[in-house]
Amino acid sequence: MPESIDIFAYLDKTLKERIMMLDGAMGTMVQRLKLEEKHFRGTEFTDWKKELRGNNDLLTLTLPDAIYTIHRQYLEAGSDMVETNTFSSTSIAQLDYGLEDYAYRLNKEGAALAKRACLDVWEATGVPRFVCGAIGPTNRTASISPSVENPAYRNVTFDELVVAYAEQTRGLLDGGADILLVETIFDTLNAKAAIFAIDLVMEEDNRPRVPIFISGTIVDQSGRTLSGQTGEAFVTSLSHANPIAIGLNCALGAPQMKPFIQNISRFTDAHIICYPNAGLPNAMGEYDESPEQMAKNVEPFAKEGLVTIVGGCCGTTPDHIKAVAEAVQKYKPRARPTDVPDEMVISGLEILRMNQTTGFVNVGERCNVAGSRKFCRHILKGEYEEALAIARSQVENGAQVVDCNFDEGLLDGKAAMTRFLNLIASDPDCARVPLMIDSSNFAVIEAGLKCAQGKCIVNSISLKEGEEDFIKKAKIIKRFGAAVVVMAFDEVGQAAEADRKLEICTRSYRILVDRVGFNPQDIIFDPNILTIATGMEEHNNYAVEFIEACRGIKRDLPGAKISGGVSNLSFAFRGMDKVREAMHSVFLFHTVQVGMDMGIVNAGFLTVYDDIPKDLLQLCEDAVWNRDPDVTEKLLEYAKAHSKDAKKDEDQEEWRTWPVTERISHALVKGIMKHILEDTEEARQDKEKYPRALNVIEGPLMSGMNVVGDLFGKGKMFLPQVIRSARVMKKAVAHLVEFIKIEKEQDLAASGGEGEIKGNGTIVMATVKGDVHDIGKNICGVVLGCNNYRVIDMGVMVPVDKIIATAIEEKADIVGLSGLITPSLEEMVIVAKEFQKAGLKIPILIGGATTSKMHTAVKIAPQYQSPVVYVLDASRSVPVAASLLDDNLREDFADDVREEYDELREEYYEGLDEKRILSLEAAREKKMQIDWAINPPPGKPTYMGTKVYDNFDLNLLLKHIDWNPFFQVFQLRGRYPNRGYPKIFDDESVGPEARRVFDDAQAMLKDIIKNKSLQARGIVGFYPANAVGDDIEVYTDETRDEVAATFYGLRQQSEKETDEPYYCLSDFIAPKSTGIADYIGMFAVSTGFGCDELCAKYDADQDDYNSIMAKALADRLAEAFAEYLHEEVRRSDWGYASEEVLSSADLFAVRYQGIRPAPGYPSQPDHTEKKTMWDLGAIGEKTGISLTDSLAMDPAASVSGLYFGHEKSTYFAVGKIDKDQITDYANRKNMPVKDVETWLNTILAYDN
Repeated sequence: MPESIDIFAYLDKTLKERIMMLDGAMGTMVQRLKLEEKHFRGTEFTDWKKELRGNNDLLTLTLPDAIYTIHRQYLEAGSDMVETNTFSSTSIAQLDYGLEDYAYRLNKEGAALAKRACLDVWEATGVPRFVCGAIGPTNRTASISPSVENPAYRNVTFDELVVAYAEQTRGLLDGGADILLVETIFDTLNAKAAIFAIDLVMEEDNRPRVPIFISGTIVDQSGRTLSGQTGEAFVTSLSHANPIAIGLNCALGAPQMKPFIQNISRFTDAHIICYPNAGLPNAMGEYDESPEQMAKNVEPFAKEGLVTIVGGCCGTTPDHIKAVAEAVQKYKPRARPTDVPDEMVISGLEILRMNQTTGFVNVGERCNVAGSRKFCRHILKGEYEEALAIARSQVENGAQVVDCNFDEGLLDGKAAMTRFLNLIASDPDCARVPLMIDSSNFAVIEAGLKCAQGKCIVNSISLKEGEEDFIKKAKIIKRFGAAVVVMAFDEVGQAAEADRKLEICTRSYRILVDRVGFNPQDIIFDPNILTIATGMEEHNNYAVEFIEACRGIKRDLPGAKISGGVSNLSFAFRGMDKVREAMHSVFLFHTVQVGMDMGIVNAGFLTVYDDIPKDLLQLCEDAVWNRDPDVTEKLLEYAKAHSKDAKKDEDQEEWRTWPVTERISHALVKGIMKHILEDTEEARQDKEKYPRALNVIEGPLMSGMNVVGDLFGKGKMFLPQVIRSARVMKKAVAHLVEFIKIEKEQDLAASGGEGEIKGNGTIVMATVKGDVHDIGKNICGVVLGCNNYRVIDMGVMVPVDKIIATAIEEKADIVGLSGLITPSLEEMVIVAKEFQKAGLKIPILIGGATTSKMHTAVKIAPQYQSPVVYVLDASRSVPVAASLLDDNLREDFADDVREEYDELREEYYEGLDEKRILSLEAAREKKMQIDWAINPPPGKPTYMGTKVYDNFDLNLLLKHIDWNPFFQVFQLRGRYPNRGYPKIFDDESVGPEARRVFDDAQAMLKDIIKNKSLQARGIVGFYPANAVGDDIEVYTDETRDEVAATFYGLRQQSEKETDEPYYCLSDFIAPKSTGIADYIGMFAVSTGFGCDELCAKYDADQDDYNSIMAKALADRLAEAFAEYLHEEVRRSDWGYASEEVLSSADLFAVRYQGIRPAPGYPSQPDHTEKKTMWDLGAIGEKTGISLTDSLAMDPAASVSGLYFGHEKSTYFAVGKIDKDQITDYANRKNMPVKDVETWLNTILAYDN
């Protein structure tokens, strides 16, 4: 039996000598075992009430030998340490399985199992091996609300996390864990709770300390955790744990993780731990990186001296660990930095350094109910969003820390602090900066600390209640990892003179540093800024006393910082803002010079020292330095004399005084319609500058639009702004058109063709035949038009012969093809072939929702010798067009695209060879098996046949609108944590524009409803049905003798690594052979009736913005109509979920029973199934919703699908299918195989 050793000493010595190895993924090895439900149940959980498959931690109890073997395999591959199989072994995470009471046991036995493996291999090899007790993040987050509607809501509290983590920690330590590893941290507040719990357990149980490792997870190339923190902020927030090692794991492969490890390595003196995934997941969620490739990718980490501990996460195996260990063993580990900077670092989502180079740090004071009447009023009324706006305003005005105080007699301070800080966490502007949690009630301070993932400042504690109370509070603050403000108070009272201030601060400093173990850099003294110039002589020297105290603190208390409430100084002059601003500026000018580091001050309530009028400056200097006993009266007299002074209001119409060319440019950039006609006419009248009306377009108008194009290209303008600019442009051009015609008639011969507006080129755009969707195309046309391209929009459902004819007639430089539905992809292939036959050499741009770069490269580009380029969205169209039309760039750009598409085609065909496809027979054997006796169908709907909804009330649809796709239409995408509606309004970049577009949409919706501009029609139908194989027979009546129609199904064939079934829609309907009566529903809705007429009005007024807006709203209303009817079906028409109560977020997230898949979408990709629906329900005749040749619905704002009500029904993607299923499907449908291949072209697992 190996002897026990001092783990701290061993790690300290070994990590100086070599890079140590952690193990790899437990989950990957478990997946290789191909376990089923019975393995997870074992003998102990045979009758457990919930499914247990997927609960890998439970295998510690049910398959301990398998887990032991995995541990041993990693140790024999070279791991110095293995993680316990306890990643999800908290009571919180186990709650999903009903196993919350087993948490302690899971951890104790998990640690004991790993310990046994370590001791066995240690004894066999002579090399010490250690157990890392794995503490995962749980499946809940303390910093992010799960509710879109309530950003202040949390589904777990800090206290609940502490309880769960404490239980886990005790289990791990009792089972023999040598090290505690807090890992895969996506929310730092969860990790702070884990650190808090560990510290609590050590103290309460009087246990010996063990090493702590900490590992975070950077979710993407933004370099931030899921909860929004940068790597530096993450390290800062957890530095109080004094981890032996800190680093990153999961989410990324080694190459993607390297820059973030470099960043963390530069920012901490702890050892660096890194265990990346085996590359990035492929499209199937699998990890393809081989051991050799991973070793090659990890080796630079060691070679460059970045790491001291290396391992593997998702997708890694013992082979990966062995290869990595061999690759890094020849390199020295990272040396721990010895030059720790003399600075204080605090954090929100980002860090704030406070050192000699930082300058004065401004703490915003207006989120204090005692310091801002407006803030207090909002809080008392429960207007927290308005209160949050005050915080945001402070940050915008320069506050680097936000002070939050809720000490008000009418408030529940703990509840108010909690709610407000949770809201701040949802606002990236506010959450970016650190928080100062401010209260005279320590319980309120604790409530605030439990809400903040960053490193905060606590304001404040003091010796007022004696040393015991002071030490108790200081220890709690230290356990949370916060810095602390210490007031110059003691048992005697508040210090007013410099000597007393320094005496109290020195005593406090020595207690904090020597007895509590506080870092001196985290101590901030507030030596009491007291009010001067009150008329009482004893107050006159308070500023001088403060300044002298600052000198003493900086001299005698190394590392300590100084702060204060600046507004206290001028309370005697409340209501005299000009005097107060000047007093604050003068006071700070002098206190900063003697060491004041930070202060609580309204950032908008300061003036520049040099800008203070000389007479006022002199008075303020005299007041601060106590040089004139009459200064109070003089300041009052000055305030009276200047009481009518007010800051001059800016003239909102100042730009109207600018030259006309600048006015036009300004109107275009700002999208201002008001004066554009008069300005355009003024420019036209200036014949010296603009002899012809055309010159006004080519001159100031095009110049203005070039500015718009440049700003859009640089990301400084957003799509809705560009569209508004285009509206202004079109208005101006429409005014000039008649004058251009007259000039052409008068001087046609002399014009020499100059009558044509010059531009960057002509682009013909069309939605291909069979498709009626054009929002994306219209937006692309607007963007191109704004960049001086002449755009010919041919509309929708355009046949190829017309596209070719128009391209030739208009002398097109580029043709753009658009489509939304999958048949459009095949139509684009046809267009490319016909272009080739016609001998054209015009480049083609491909765009639309179903298009992709891969499909363009594989299917379309090979049909045409000239460039065919996929364009992701409107913003990418401009650089692509510019490259294609630039004589110097065209050939190189086209060659680059060809090379890229050649590689994509090669990759695609190699993928087909490697793709593992089950035979149709084998897939059917693994179909979803429902025990229809235990899980019967949902019952009979309340009626059979169809119900038609005509001229449905749009008001009923409003609350069902999902706004996220609406913003995507306008290419407005918020960044985390402001992705999605309504958080997008808080996004720093796109928020204001998103709000403007949303407000415009609300106004248009009101008009649409008021004027009945759009009409909603729909139909719902229910029919007796049963499954026959992969198909669903629909019957004319309950006798089920006569088949009215058959819906044909497609089954998944791509091989799965798990035992998940191979789905087909027929699996969710009771088989005919069971004799059980089942039913199917269907629906079709449209809110597009009237949309063309509405858009035509806007188009006639050159108003692209509102035209696009109308189509986008019609689409949203159609989806809302579908959502509304599905809810009615579930609750009443079919009634299988009659008591369902769901929020909008739950509806959009499909958290209800039943599905409504649509033909042409992943669960049934065949659009021809729509014809069966239309024939069965006479949908066209009853609703007016028709199908095009390509089976797109017309009007475009339409949605249709089938209703499945069974509790086991779920959405899925058929994915790739093979020739055997195509042949079988064609035979069942009585369609030629070639036709089926055409309709299902995008999902074929073979090349046709």
